[in-house]
Amino acid sequence: MNTILLTGFEPFAGETINPSWQIASALHGHHVGPAQVVAVQLPTVFQRALEALDAALNLHQPRLVLALGQAGGRTDLSVERVAINVDDARIPDNARQQPVDHPIVPGGPAAYFSTLPIKTLVATLHRAGIPASVSQTAGTFVCNHVFYGLQHRLAGTGVRSGFVHVPYVPEQVRGKAGVACLPLPTLVEGVRLLLDTAWHHRGPDVQLAAGAEF
Repeated sequence: MNTILLTGFEPFAGETINPSWQIASALHGHHVGPAQVVAVQLPTVFQRALEALDAALNLHQPRLVLALGQAGGRTDLSVERVAINVDDARIPDNARQQPVDHPIVPGGPAAYFSTLPIKTLVATLHRAGIPASVSQTAGTFVCNHVFYGLQHRLAGTGVRSGFVHVPYVPEQVRGKAGVACLPLPTLVEGVRLLLDTAWHHRGPDVQLAAGAEF
């Protein structure tokens, strides 16, 4: 069976919800062409998240993987370009771990790029009127930990994979003036479009100016 693995995280840092998991669970069972989406929740815990990811990869043998994570303060769907081989936690994870300057894979490459057509994905969302951008950093918390681990595990397999950060949803920013958010239905539709585009796209990525000055 053709499977697309879509992962999201449990809530962390005092939040009661995590939009990455709300999106993933909403798309569980969705079909993209001949493929079925399987949603899996990962713990927001260093190493345990990769153990859960390994179990999901082994069980479902996906042909495409998209990992989602919450990035409070971002204003759009941020398609990540690169994962780096370092854990440097500004806050503790859900197991109260706070690694500083630890390699994710000792001796591993300094970084891995997404193997998804990141600029094609952003262009697809723009055409649909959904805010999106290429992000040059996935941070150094559990999201980057999973992104790097995912790319390391799938390197050379031909399975395409990548990571997208999502902003807060409205219920998370009540009483927080000026904090960006997007409605959950918009985020679900955006990720649905990302999965459809990633599954069907063949050939080189489009050329689209999406760099950053800082």
